[in-house]
Amino acid sequence: MVGNKGIGSRFYDGANYLFLSVVALLTFVPFYYVIVASLSPLQQVLSDPIILWPKQLDFKAYHLILTTASFVRSLYFTIFITVIGTFVNMLLTTTLAYSLSKKRFRGRRLILMLIVFSMMFSGGIIPTYLVVKGLSMINTFWALIIPGAISAFNLIVLKNFFVGIPESLEESARIDGCSNIGTFIKIVLPLSLPALASFTLFYAVGNWNQFFAPILYENNSRFWTVQVVLRQLVILGDTTGYGTVTDDSTKAVFPETLKYAAIIVSTLPILLVYPFIQKYFVQGVLLGSVKE
Repeated sequence: MVGNKGIGSRFYDGANYLFLSVVALLTFVPFYYVIVASLSPLQQVLSDPIILWPKQLDFKAYHLILTTASFVRSLYFTIFITVIGTFVNMLLTTTLAYSLSKKRFRGRRLILMLIVFSMMFSGGIIPTYLVVKGLSMINTFWALIIPGAISAFNLIVLKNFFVGIPESLEESARIDGCSNIGTFIKIVLPLSLPALASFTLFYAVGNWNQFFAPILYENNSRFWTVQVVLRQLVILGDTTGYGTVTDDSTKAVFPETLKYAAIIVSTLPILLVYPFIQKYFVQGVLLGSVKE
């Protein structure tokens, strides 16, 4: 019958679903293990190579992390950097992308060439550090925001998205007395919601996961992000600043269960954002990737 899939097509779909299910399972299992291990007693973590379920729920690691000033301070600072940094990212990216989408903008092609050039070649770590130092941004939170304020790839894709918006809509707004800024805010941005949501998430994830920049530019631990503190704990085994151990029950938290709990606490907040704007991903990115 017309519309029925053949045997080969059904076999391909079944094999594709099976393969994707296996990939999803392989991705989920390590994360599940970290969750279960963070809730398990230390003895079970050390004795059982595979933990399917904790023998006894143990929240000591989470209690220690969430009541320790150093980790909580880094968590709040990371949230601050994510919010402020993402706002700056989107403000600069959207305004520049909108300007470059207009052919009447003089010097448009030269600026686009420079942007594409920056995608292929960078100044390197030392010149970038000297620039940041010369601008007196060392040991300030601006060092984590300004150097990477605009992503060249995101800028070009968003520019192409703006090109696809009919010019007649903006002309109608101007006839009704709307200024250029008003047209951009009231007409262009609402029509670009899928792309804006996608790139907002991309920038937010990048800001949340900042790791190298705090190590390079911040000598003061007050400006360390949660990823840097997590590195101190997981890789270097440095548990200083996580509270004073006063009894055997607290000692039992170190070091394994505390590491697993820190991974969950630092990953879960940004992970919870994905489901709310997931539907914008394909529409937002692909619409801007096939234009001029």
